[in-house]
Amino acid sequence: MLLLVVPVWSVFLVEESALTVTSPESLQGTHQSAIGNFGIPQYGGTLSGTVMYPSVNAKACEKFSIDQFKTLAGQRPIFALVDRGDCYFATKVWFAQQAGAAAVLVADNKQEMLVTMDSPEEDPVASQFIQNITIPSALITKDFGDSLKKALSNKEMVSIKIDWRESLPHPDKRVEYEFWTNSNDECGPKCEAQVEFVRNYKGVAQILEQGGYTQFTPHYITWYCPQAFIESKQCKSQCINNGRYCAPDPEQDFSVGYDGKEVVIENLRQLCVFKVTSDSGKPWKWWDFVTDFQIRCPMKEKKYGPECAEEVIKSLSIDVGAVQKCMGDPNADEDHPILKHEQDAQVGEGDRGDVTILPTLIINNRQYRGKLDKSAVMKAICSGFEETSDPPVCLSDTLQTNECLQNNGGCWSSGELTACQDTFRGRVCQCPLVKGVQFDGDGYTHCEAKGPFIDAWP
Repeated sequence: MLLLVVPVWSVFLVEESALTVTSPESLQGTHQSAIGNFGIPQYGGTLSGTVMYPSVNAKACEKFSIDQFKTLAGQRPIFALVDRGDCYFATKVWFAQQAGAAAVLVADNKQEMLVTMDSPEEDPVASQFIQNITIPSALITKDFGDSLKKALSNKEMVSIKIDWRESLPHPDKRVEYEFWTNSNDECGPKCEAQVEFVRNYKGVAQILEQGGYTQFTPHYITWYCPQAFIESKQCKSQCINNGRYCAPDPEQDFSVGYDGKEVVIENLRQLCVFKVTSDSGKPWKWWDFVTDFQIRCPMKEKKYGPECAEEVIKSLSIDVGAVQKCMGDPNADEDHPILKHEQDAQVGEGDRGDVTILPTLIINNRQYRGKLDKSAVMKAICSGFEETSDPPVCLSDTLQTNECLQNNGGCWSSGELTACQDTFRGRVCQCPLVKGVQFDGDGYTHCEAKGPFIDAWP
């Protein structure tokens, strides 16, 4: 039997989006909804649609008829309203997506605080489709769900706008984000998704970091072994530093394959690679190391471990000696400063909950909810920049439509000058700064040159 190593935290915060009812008039107002931990929330944007509640299969635990929620030509997108219960959240959203829903609202079945919808590890069915869920979803309260169902039963059209623009803070010109990950590549579908994400996202991450647009930090979860079991076979195989830092056995079988302590050591090596490359002014090389390690040192080929890892380090011209010194002695009966910091960082504070799920992204101190996908994560990170400070990669054709191209976005213009500035969230009308001359005005109807160089302006 496996020994459960123990975490020391328990706070889980729910990330929310604003949901506004625009009709009928009797329901108009804004409500909170808990963002699902799968699918693709539209961070930085909004989505409007009409609500449909199925007369049968209201819990969405079975497949719907084909195109039941499909949006017809000229029609607004359809949000499927379904009830909580009898099957996993992800199953409900998957069946609604297959039937054409643009988004899914799950009405709670009891009076309680909002919780985050997730797909548990033990759900073998969800693992087959969860990576293919591309629509957003949210949990709403029972009272709100009952009000929507009552209006629909009275033949009223219910129109809703979901707003993710404030789901992540966007205070300044730099986004700070953390990626809680794992060097273990044999932990099922979530590990496979994590490996694919790292490979696909690496280039974008390095562009953002090298340009000074982001501050990225990798993290790794560890647990501790209870004092009473430190001398047990289980703790000795799963932990280093005399039970202080542990990871589950990759195969869930102590008699075969790799041990949990080997995972902890490789996690520590990756942390030390980040420290050494950061100290040399090139923190983005962590992405190169992790990607190459995944390709060259996989568990399934029995190459996972120090020998292969150090070959990768050498190939990237990273100081092997500095990494080894950083790692120290895994048999030492003392705290390791880096791993101790990791355990402390797992505990949430302020607006950020504890990190208990792998993989996890935290952007501007808020946990990202949704699919671990390059474009989805990029949307979330780009929504974390202060308006008008978006880096060019956020305004590429794949992420953003330039709203200033047509009629200057409705903003003030004079000749080649325009107050229209395109941001990830859409255009803003802001009087420009041109050749040292600041233009002032409302940005919509007028902008006037101000400052000491006004007379030099042609």
